[in-house]
This record gives sequence, structure tokens and C-alpha cells, in this order.
Amino acid sequence: MSLRLEHLNPEQLAAVTLPDEHALVLAGAGSGKTRVLTTRIAWLVKNGLVSPQAILAVTFTNKAAREMLTRVTAMLPVNPRGMWIGTFHGLANRLLRAHHREASLPQAFQILDSQDQLGAVKRLLKALNVDEDRFPPREVQQFINSQKEEGVRPGEAALADERARRLIELYTAYDEQCQREGVVDFAELLLRSYELFARNEILREHYASRFRHVLVDEFQDTNRLQYRWLKLLAARGACYFAVGDDDQSIYTFRGARPGNMADFEREFKVRKVIRLEQNYRSHGNILDAANALISNNRNRLGKNLWTASGAGEPLRVFEGQSDGDEARWIVEETRSLAREGTPLSRVAVLYRSNAQSRVIEHALFSQSVPYRVYGGLRFFERAEVKHALAYLRLVASPGDDNSFLRVVNFPARGIGARTIEQLQDAARARGVSLFEAAEGKAGAFRNLIEEMRAGTEGLPLKEIVEAVVAKSGLLEHYKAEREGADRVENLGELVNAAAAFSEEEREAESGEVVEPLTAFLTHAALEAGEHQAGEGQEALQLMTVHSAKGLEFDAVFLTGLEEGLFPHEQSVTERDGLEEERRLAYVAITRARERLYLSHAQTRMLHGQTRYNVPSRFLEELPEGLLKWLTPRFAGQRAREARFSAAQAWHAPRKKEPSFARSRDVGGFRVGQNVLHPKFGSGVIVDAEGQGTDARVQVNFGSQGVKWLAVAVAKLQAA
Repeated sequence: MSLRLEHLNPEQLAAVTLPDEHALVLAGAGSGKTRVLTTRIAWLVKNGLVSPQAILAVTFTNKAAREMLTRVTAMLPVNPRGMWIGTFHGLANRLLRAHHREASLPQAFQILDSQDQLGAVKRLLKALNVDEDRFPPREVQQFINSQKEEGVRPGEAALADERARRLIELYTAYDEQCQREGVVDFAELLLRSYELFARNEILREHYASRFRHVLVDEFQDTNRLQYRWLKLLAARGACYFAVGDDDQSIYTFRGARPGNMADFEREFKVRKVIRLEQNYRSHGNILDAANALISNNRNRLGKNLWTASGAGEPLRVFEGQSDGDEARWIVEETRSLAREGTPLSRVAVLYRSNAQSRVIEHALFSQSVPYRVYGGLRFFERAEVKHALAYLRLVASPGDDNSFLRVVNFPARGIGARTIEQLQDAARARGVSLFEAAEGKAGAFRNLIEEMRAGTEGLPLKEIVEAVVAKSGLLEHYKAEREGADRVENLGELVNAAAAFSEEEREAESGEVVEPLTAFLTHAALEAGEHQAGEGQEALQLMTVHSAKGLEFDAVFLTGLEEGLFPHEQSVTERDGLEEERRLAYVAITRARERLYLSHAQTRMLHGQTRYNVPSRFLEELPEGLLKWLTPRFAGQRAREARFSAAQAWHAPRKKEPSFARSRDVGGFRVGQNVLHPKFGSGVIVDAEGQGTDARVQVNFGSQGVKWLAVAVAKLQAA
């Protein structure tokens, strides 16, 4: 590859050949930002404007850094060792290795990955005799990392309450332990290198003088500390070239701050904002839909994607009667695409929540369609699901030693390796199972299982699973985790799986009628043990929308477009949460090259109960002319209206069913509206009836269930 500028469009060329000044490049999805960034580096060097050693280029993943380095070295005959191209953490590590004394670190300091760090936290808590039930190790780990990512040391942390004071003490002790042992965690790498620059003027001046051009990829994903780290190098007038897309900022839950882009434009007095709007990936209808959707966000820098490749096909929209119906339709359409010649590997099924994959996986498994879960595990292989299944196996068969060992100390009960070793010796000597030999702390665990067995005897399968998930402590454990929401949803989906597990499936799985729990566990083992495609095999790609960022496919299925699911119900109560959900939908839409499918379901199982859904507002925000409805638009809504009208016409008995034919607007509220309740939280109005003091609305509050509320006394507020 040589440095060829004739293949660049006018905006790309303007960005690549920009004079020595600060620039903000708004690079839309599929607009060739990596080409622009790498060609800019090569152009600067080839024209003698800067030496390779005077360039600092930063990105977020090792894969992106390797690609950047490969492209640059292909265009220039330079030694890549002299170039500072890498991730924030990789470059911070390089700085600390070079200046370990100034950073108060041993030369051979070791880096803790996430699991190593968690182990270090557990050792600390044990040494300090801290009750892990009150201060779970993962919560302590997350507190420490969140403080570091904000650039906050223990002495600067806010003392909100007694619990915060204790967490700060643990943070202090953890820092001392790491310093003693000569180790640093990932968050420490960046914070320690920032502090090194901040307090050592000589070093800061040295690097500020060295790096004449600083280029940053995915700028919308930078957090507060990363932006501060970059600004420290601006002292000697380096030129900053920030590339990003505020419309694709979807990681605020990890600390990303899209506002850094606007701050950069203001603080660096950027004269030139270059918009890369020509898209080389998607057909025009897909881009027009993405543009229309994202235009509803207020806080954006603004751009409009376009393509020279033509309008292409309309977006196909499907409404299923249930989530199972939606999954079966996906299987049918996938097979149709394969018959038309589209390889499965170029087709992706996207979902907002990991828990949605279970129903889709089951449909694919049942029809022998090979699939691969990208960037994650199949539903029944996920740790939280396997933990819950282990508890269920012990309820069904206490002699299962593998299941016993998996959960005897999860969640933590103070049962260490030495205790387990002694228990195994005792069980072998007596020729019995670990469950039978359990005593002491392990005996308390045995009592817990016995209580679960007695308490669930004779209950329906769904209630057994629900009770075990709760009484095992798994639910509370994951609720306490900073990023445990997905795991909680997966446990809820396991309850859904049990509720949906029919008599027919029990017979099909076992060949005979067996006890429901045993049959369900057999079903889970069969689905966990088979069918995900092997390496190199053509397979349908399943993934969350977050995992899909940076990828592209010929055909994309965007599923579960329902209020409360996408946008997620939590987004309504979070500041700018709805705008981030819309950015997430924008990312999903722009993954598709040629064909985009949008789907939603009238009903979906949630926590073992049927949930009646309102189509996502994002569907309403798409221009009607771009859509091809494979089912009558919002057929479920109209079917409910028709059923109610027919019942009235035939003087049928009144039934309390979701009726969208009753008053669509009562007491100042309307069906489909997001609302807040002081007790039940955020919800969506799915039905309404009556007028005046008799007005009432039916609200789907997600995990809190579906409730009828009198408008006059319910204290509902519009969200």
C-alpha cells in the first residue's frame, strides 16, 4: 500500500491534508475514519512535517491499534518501534516502564487484569476481617476503579455516608497493598501516568516538546481522566486531531463522556470541524432511517449520512404475537436469505439485552440453524445461569458433587479451599457425597439446600426456579454489582425458560414423562452442550447492539423494538438515558449494508409472566415511506381493538383484557406514554379507560408487573 490521495473524497482529503492546527473530525458510521486517521499520519511524515517519533496516536482496543500500525507502516518505510501508536493503557504502561522510579514503581512492576485484581481485593478483605456479605469483593473492586477513572485518590473521595467512608478506607488499604507488592491494575496505569505528568514538570515538558501531533480515535468514548491526560501534552503547542462520532457514543455506563468532544472544540478553539458524511457501507434507505432517528436527539454536534450507492430496499418490519413467534420468523427469514445466496456469517441478529438471546437460540437450535454468539456466551453457558442451574440440580439431586463444588461458596459464605479439601477427604473416607458429609459452615449450606427442597416440593416448575434463584442469594448478589443488570436479566430469563417449558417438551427431551425439574435440567444441558458453530463454520451471528459497534453485515435483524426493552425502561429515569438509547439504535441500524429487518412482539415473557408490549417509539420516529410492513402495522394493537369492538357488538360479557379501543387519552395521559410512579418507578401505559374521576390507566412497570391505577389518586407523572 502506498500513500494515494486520489481515492479520498473531498472531506477526507481536507482532513488528511489539514495544516498544523487543531481539528475535530466528525466521522459518521462507515465513512472511512480509519483510512483518514492513518493516511493523515503517513501524509504528515512523508511531507516532512513531522518525524514518526513525534507522533502520538491513541485508540481504545488492541485490535484497532494493531490495524492502525499495520496501515501506517504499509504506507511508510518506517520502523514501527519508534512510533507511539497504541491504546491509552498500552501507552501509559510504556511511559511508566520508562520512568518507573519517578512513578515510585519497581522496574518489573506487574499488571493485574480484572480477575487478578478481584483476587487481590478478596485477599485484602480477608486480611482485614471484613464481612464479604456487607462489602462484596466485586463491589469494592468497582468502587476503586470508578474512583480511579475519575482521577480521584482516597484522600479526595467524597464522604457521602458511613458506607462510603468504609469503602474509602478499603481503597486506601488496597492502594497500600498494591504499592507493597509492586503491582498496578488497569485503572492505575492511566491514573499513575497522569499523576506522573501532572507533578513532574520536567517530564511533562519533555513529552509535550516531543509530540508535535496528537491523534485520537473514537474520541466520543474518552472518559474524564483520559481527556485530562491528553490535555497535559498540549503545553508546547502540539496539534490535536480528534476523530469521533458523538452519535455513536454508547458507553457512558463505562465512564465515556461524549461531552468531551464539545469541550475539546471550545477549549482548544478549534477552527475546523470536518464532517465525514459520505457512507461507504449502507444503502440510502438505511441511512435515511438512521438520520431521521438520530435527529430526535437534542445534544449532538450534527451531521447527515449519505451514500452514492442508491436507495436500496425498504426496511422490513415484523410484529410477532409473542417473542417465540418473533424468533421463529427470524429463523425463516435467515433460511430464506441463505437460499438467496447470503452466507450466514454475513447476517446478524442484534438485541438490546443479553437475556433476549435465549428464545432466539432455542428457535435456532430446534431448526438446526448454526449460530455463534459474538463477544459472549450462549445463554445456558453464562456463569450466572450455570450457578442457578447448579442450585437447581442440588434441589433435584443433592448427591451431585460437581454442582455442590460450584456453588458451596457462591455467593461467598466464608467456605475456603482448606474447608472444601477437608470435606472431600471426609466424604471419600465415608463413601458418601459432599452434601451428606457437609458440616460446620458447609453444613449451613446443606441446610439451605434442604430448606429449598422442602419449600419447593409440589410447586410448578416456574415457581421452583423463581424460588431457588431468590433463596440461593444469587439475585441479591448480582443486584449489588455495579454492572450486574445483565446478569439479573439472565436469571429472570431462566425463570421465563421454565415457564415456557411445556409438557410436550418434557416428553420430547426425555422420551418419557418425568419430573418437571429433572426434565428442564436435561433440556438446559442439551441446549448448552451442542450446536454453537465451530471455528470457521458458516454461522448466523448473534450479539448485543453494544457488541456490534464497529462491525457490519449484509443483513441485520434488530429485535425487541418495544417500549421498556428498547428503549430500556431504565433509560427513562436516567439523565440523557433516552438519548443514549437512541444512539444505540442508530448504531444498530448503521451496521446493515443491504437489508435491515426491524421486529417487535405483542407479548414477551418477563420474570415468568406475560408482558403486553407497546411498540418502541423508535419505530414511530422512522419515516413511513422507508418501511415495508411484513405484518399489518401494530397488528396486535388493532386486534385488541377489534376484539373489544366485537365483544360490545355481541353484548358479550366484559373481560379485563388489554383494550386499546377504550379511551386513548384519559386524564391527561395516553396509551404508549412513559410515566413515573413514586412506588413502582418507570412504566409504559398500555391501556386506558373512563373519564373524569373514573379515569384509570393500565401501566406496565417491567419487573414490578402490570397494574391498573386510578388517575385521580395514582400520583403518576409524565416521564
